[in-house]
Order: sequence, then C-alpha cells, then structure tokens
Amino acid sequence: MSKGRLEGKVAIITGAASGIGEATAKLFAENGAFVVIADIQDKLGLQVVASIGPEKATYKHCDMRDEKQVEEAVEYTIHKYGTLDIILSNAGIMGPLVSILDMDMEGFDNTIAINLRGSALAIKYAAQAMVAKNIRGSIICTGSMAATLGGCGPYAYTASKHAVIGLVRSAASELGKHGIRVNCVSPFGVATAMACGVKNGEPCGIEAATSAMSSLKGIVLKVKHVAEAILFLASDESLYVTGHNLAVDGGFSVINDIMARVRQ
Repeated sequence: MSKGRLEGKVAIITGAASGIGEATAKLFAENGAFVVIADIQDKLGLQVVASIGPEKATYKHCDMRDEKQVEEAVEYTIHKYGTLDIILSNAGIMGPLVSILDMDMEGFDNTIAINLRGSALAIKYAAQAMVAKNIRGSIICTGSMAATLGGCGPYAYTASKHAVIGLVRSAASELGKHGIRVNCVSPFGVATAMACGVKNGEPCGIEAATSAMSSLKGIVLKVKHVAEAILFLASDESLYVTGHNLAVDGGFSVINDIMARVRQ
C-alpha cells in the first residue's frame, strides 16, 4: 500500500466538528496524518474523532476568541504527539446579516474576534511551536470568495475574510525564513451548516445558486473539493507555495462572462 500524502504528520484543525473542517480532518487522516479536532461543539467534535478512530484523531475544546485556549490547543498537540506540522485555522461564523445602516457592532466585533483574531492566534502559537522545534510547517487559513469581492457576504464576515488574506501574506513574509509556509483557501458557497444557517437556506438551494453563478459548469461544489485543495497546501506537493490565496470558486472571483453574453 502506498503511503498517504501526510504520512506521520501532525495537524490541528480548528472548527473541525463540522463542514469544511470535518471533511478536511477525515481527508488528512486518510492520508496518514494524526489530527487534533479543535472546536467548541464538543459532542460533534467527539463524533468526528469516533468516525476517524482514536488512533488517528483526538478532540480538544478550543474557543478561538480565548487566547489561552488556542495556546493550550497547541501545547496539547505538542505534548501528545511531540510535534506540529500543520494547522488549519478554519473556525468561523457568518456574523449578523444586516444592512450597514443597522450595523450591530457587538455582532461585528464577535465575528472579527473569531474569524480574524482567531486566525492570528492560530498562526502565532503554531508558528512559535514550529520555530522552536525547527519544523518546516504549513499554516493554512480558510478565507472565502468574500475575501476578494464586496457584496458576497455580511459586512463583518467580508471584512474579516479580507483581513485574513492580509494576515496570511504578512505572516508568510516573516515566517519564510524559517521554512514555514502560510497560505489561504477561499471557497465559493458550500452547503455547510453555517452557510445553510443564513436565512435557513437548504443545501440544494445553495448548491444550485453556486453552480449557476460559477463559470465552471458540470461540477457541484462540495466540502470535499475544498478539503482536497487544503490537502494540497498541507502536503509536500506545495513546498514552494506561500503567501497564496487559493480560490476554489469555479472562476467566479476572476471571470466576468459579459463577452459570452454579447456573443450569444
């Protein structure tokens, strides 16, 4: 049997109790990694561990708004496995879906705290551990199509994801000298529980809308597609890739089909 692409690697995935994080955790484990599921959804997180198997996965409660908990998640991983090769900062929320005229600043601050500050904390403590142990690691943040375009998500969510890309690029510029890569994956609308929670959308509705807007036809975007992009950035196949925002959006953020409509 051939070895997995992450054979023997150790990874922390935040927000891994569901959605993209869960799919990535399972894919990482299938490719030989040991995975720490870091989340606040304890019951769901333990279910993910059970589905993977305790020999490959463990659960650690971690609220990304709490710096101490993020630090402890990294310490827990180092203590259990002796190393940390990969971290995916994936935990996030959509935040309040309101007009700028009615902005809920408490909700705005909470979204920034989880999506942006949480990513900064994940990078900080993962990088500290990697530098201390001379590990040429991979740090990945989950961005969004809303990270490059306005009007594609709630205000706080959009602002946080734009900032995550800047954070990733800045961290890549500093950590490159240590051989640590820092990248971002930005998906289009995926039918996760978080996305479906917006206006109580149904998965089929979100998938249909994404497919209709995407320039790439014949494929319905699923969490597995995003997980596979993350696997690429986590693996040695991307050893010379850093500071990059990998869009998994069927070309939506870079292609305007106005000329196709003119030709019709």
